[in-house]
Amino acid sequence: MSACALPHTPPPPHRPSPGRRRRSPVAGADLSASIAVFLIALPLSLGIALATGAPLQAGLVAAAVGGIVAGRLGGCPLQVSGPAAGLTVVTADLIHRYGWRTTCGITVLAGLAQLGLGCLRVARGALAVSPAVVHGMLAGIGITIAVAQLHIVLGGSPDSSVLANLRALPAQLARLHPAAVSMSALTLALLLAWPRLPGRAGRLLRNVPAALVAVTGATATAALTGLSLPRVDLPSWRSHALAGLPEGPALGLAAAVLTTTLVCSVQSLLGAVAVDKLIAGRPGPVPPIARSGLDRELLGQGAANIVSGALGGLPVAGVAVRSTANVKAGAVSRNSTMLHGVLVVVAALLMVPALEEIPLASLAALVMAVGIQMVSLHHIRTVTRHREVPVYAATTLGVVLLGVLQGVFLGVAVAVALALSRLARTRITHEEKEGAHHVRVRGQLTFLAVPRLSRALHLIPQGASAVVELDGSFMDHAAYESLQDWRSTHTARGGTAELSGRRGGIRTAGPASSAGCRCRPWTPWRNHQSCLPEAAAPADRKAGQGAGRELARGISSFQRNTAPLVREELARLAREGQRPTQLFLTCADSRLVTSMITASGPGDLFVVRNIGNLVPPPGEKHGDDSVAAAVEYAVDVLGVRSITVCGHSGCGAMQALTAATDAGEDLPGTPLRRWLRHGRPSLARMTGDRRARPRLAGRAAADAVEQLCLVNVVQQLEHLRAHGPVARALGRGELELHGMYFHVGEAQAYLLTRTEEGEVFVEVTESVMEGVPAGRAHSPV
Repeated sequence: MSACALPHTPPPPHRPSPGRRRRSPVAGADLSASIAVFLIALPLSLGIALATGAPLQAGLVAAAVGGIVAGRLGGCPLQVSGPAAGLTVVTADLIHRYGWRTTCGITVLAGLAQLGLGCLRVARGALAVSPAVVHGMLAGIGITIAVAQLHIVLGGSPDSSVLANLRALPAQLARLHPAAVSMSALTLALLLAWPRLPGRAGRLLRNVPAALVAVTGATATAALTGLSLPRVDLPSWRSHALAGLPEGPALGLAAAVLTTTLVCSVQSLLGAVAVDKLIAGRPGPVPPIARSGLDRELLGQGAANIVSGALGGLPVAGVAVRSTANVKAGAVSRNSTMLHGVLVVVAALLMVPALEEIPLASLAALVMAVGIQMVSLHHIRTVTRHREVPVYAATTLGVVLLGVLQGVFLGVAVAVALALSRLARTRITHEEKEGAHHVRVRGQLTFLAVPRLSRALHLIPQGASAVVELDGSFMDHAAYESLQDWRSTHTARGGTAELSGRRGGIRTAGPASSAGCRCRPWTPWRNHQSCLPEAAAPADRKAGQGAGRELARGISSFQRNTAPLVREELARLAREGQRPTQLFLTCADSRLVTSMITASGPGDLFVVRNIGNLVPPPGEKHGDDSVAAAVEYAVDVLGVRSITVCGHSGCGAMQALTAATDAGEDLPGTPLRRWLRHGRPSLARMTGDRRARPRLAGRAAADAVEQLCLVNVVQQLEHLRAHGPVARALGRGELELHGMYFHVGEAQAYLLTRTEEGEVFVEVTESVMEGVPAGRAHSPV
């Protein structure tokens, strides 16, 4: 029996029995989530309209249209669209230049452009923009918003540019409006304090959105104290201005449409990707929610902008604050987004007297806080870690000083220049040491560095011993050919040439030879079956020699290509002995390449493999002590600091156990069947309390076999704890046990962690690793 995979058959669709009543089309979770999002959207929509200088009804129109139209047609079911803070600067500039009705017309044209881009299926291309440019754009917009709204907070009115607002700030500070400042201070205090309320009562109160509490508190205080200050003014809907034909220079209008399209599209698409991550990380069992269709999302946003602009609303885009609230409130379908839009319509028609009591200074303080939050310290740390601060800074300053479109173009130009400089920055040195010539190449080896590389290589005399050390991550075709030609010539003249890489090798863009193996050393893994020449394969198989020749070819390829790169490291390990820090216990399945899925190398892992990744409990008379011996040696002799049990999808051992159980048969007495009896405790654990079973984060197990694979990992960890060496090391705090599950078809690793709901296997992604110390990406179980 081999540990092979069987295709998973999807479970049949659930069909309600005829005797049951049909459920309401709107789930309770969607209803509660829509109310939570509505309570956030209402004050923010008014505040963003105030910040742009548009009629305040325009914010309500955009919120309603974004919820209903984009919510119904968009490709991300749980993303909430509406007037976004990221569009504030763009819209304010358009209103200042062209007036409100032309701005609405520009919004309609931007929606048509989004429809065209969606039909061309170019949505994925927007994600190619450097994150540093996107974060810099949002930071620049946030600074512009905060500086402008600060004038309203202080009781004045803002100018049209950041520099003008900064120049006018000292004079504004000299003539403060006490009532406006007090209401703004109260709003900001409630915004900061409400999410930090302590205790059980605070945990319940925090379910009410802080934005609603802040604006309501300021409104009630202003009404009770009788303060005289500007308030929201919502004219009759009969006088509401609709879109007009764009009037102005054609080039300026085209640039305005391009800017609006760019900002709306990029913000919405990045927001959809972020919502997918939020859904995947949501705790507890959740119904299946499809991943975002980015092209459909672009079409939905385009339709929403056409409708919003035509009805006299602000431009529409996906909004991070509302989308996050929607996911965290437990929404399960697009109904929550659409219901929030309906609630905005109801509020706009029936709550006008209450809305007109809101002080403008309170809305300005709310929007100013949003602008400050757009300058994210997390984003700054990220771009610093990736050495993209110049891109971030150039984009931010460009947006602040020149405008959004100009700032984005400036950021993209700096990003391209930075990438080219890194690609061209290569340091090549030559030195002679202990009779050998060492050529060190630091940086990317491209055609730009080939002349300097050739000069350094020609300094090596004929017949000499040479070592070329490649300290980079990429080598293009020209550099590869130059290096290989020199190596062939040098060895043909009696010299020796060794290539090494201090960072584990270098990827090459060299051409694949038709006569030899197409798999270069240190490239991403590929199917090495393709290395067997097609013409020779049938004859080899008939002679029964195909496997042997393939093995010999692989060994020859290692000796020729890989051995020179790892010889120095293996020589060190041979001198010093092995010192692994981890014992990795996994299945013998040929699809599990431990070094590949853990990015480990020689000396890193002490690996034990068997059918089903089983750990026989101590004390049983099972006639096999190999696993126990390996565990004892790893813990007591090698002193490993962690043990990981790794299961995988489609495990043949678990399939055999499940099939035998379903058939009511006992396992026969062959060696393989006797070994599989160690999996019976996992079967017993699986048939126990369903709530105690481990699960995958974000989805249910595909079938009973996958569920048994997950349960088996947890059960084998229990067996490990019973072994004496493990128990003693755990008691001394010198050892950790970890569970892992690898889905072969998805190439996705999961790590076991414990939550309040039980044991969960969580996907290993960049977001999981951020902020977690090395080696502690998950809680030990």
